[in-house]
Amino acid sequence: MFPRPIETQPRAAQITYQSLIPVALLLWLAPLIAVAIFSIKPDTDFTSGNYWGWPAEFEGFANYGKVFFESDMPRYLMNSVLITVPTVIGAVALSAMTGFALGVYKFRGNLWIFFMFVAGNFVPFQILMVPVRDLTLDLDLYNTKTGLVLFHIAFQTGFCTLFMRNFIRALPFELIEAARVEGVAEWRIFWFIVLPLMKPAIAALSVLVFTFIWNDYFWAVVLTQGAESQPVTAGITSFNAQYRAAYHLMSAGSIVAALPPVAMFFLMQRHFIAGLTLGAVK
Repeated sequence: MFPRPIETQPRAAQITYQSLIPVALLLWLAPLIAVAIFSIKPDTDFTSGNYWGWPAEFEGFANYGKVFFESDMPRYLMNSVLITVPTVIGAVALSAMTGFALGVYKFRGNLWIFFMFVAGNFVPFQILMVPVRDLTLDLDLYNTKTGLVLFHIAFQTGFCTLFMRNFIRALPFELIEAARVEGVAEWRIFWFIVLPLMKPAIAALSVLVFTFIWNDYFWAVVLTQGAESQPVTAGITSFNAQYRAAYHLMSAGSIVAALPPVAMFFLMQRHFIAGLTLGAVK
């Protein structure tokens, strides 16, 4: 039995449903609201133990000014850009070509290769921490943005290939067959026929990968150290003093660090939703 539409349900059920939505929204936004309030509190509130009370005085943008002009936050943000953008380009480009090969060509071992890409997504990153760190040391890539980019591309390509391969298999294969009959080279089929049709998938995947890499903290701590190469997620911890945490500065830095992925999502929202829902309805 399927649930009845909301308009046909009893009045009590509608009232309960409508009253629970704001509660769920408040619970969802509570951590973000707490961080936003912390970011405008003075340091004296934390030294006096006033963590959850009303601020003794509003610092306004003073904390944000300290984050930008009295710390290495601009460098951490630039590091995140220099790590995230090449990773998105590399992972999406490789997965587009790999997805085309696995989705269009039929050869022995095709399915097994695809399974290896899928199986890589189920390996916990924590298990790979020690060997990956040792490998970066052996390749002289430890504490470099290049090393972090290369390993992010390697780890993201499996999920991206799964996404692209399934998307390409849903495309009309008749277009590729017609191009082959006309004698079009395979690389031209990929570049001029398949790739334009993949734009919604590329946009959706770019937003996802951008968010994953920008918000990554695990590999940022394992493979980098110091302001020369650390991204913003790891750099926020530099606001901690020797004996206590500077919660007001960490909160302001967290708000600043969260703005780029949120802005990208809203800018790419139409393409993101189109890429995820394409093929869901006929």
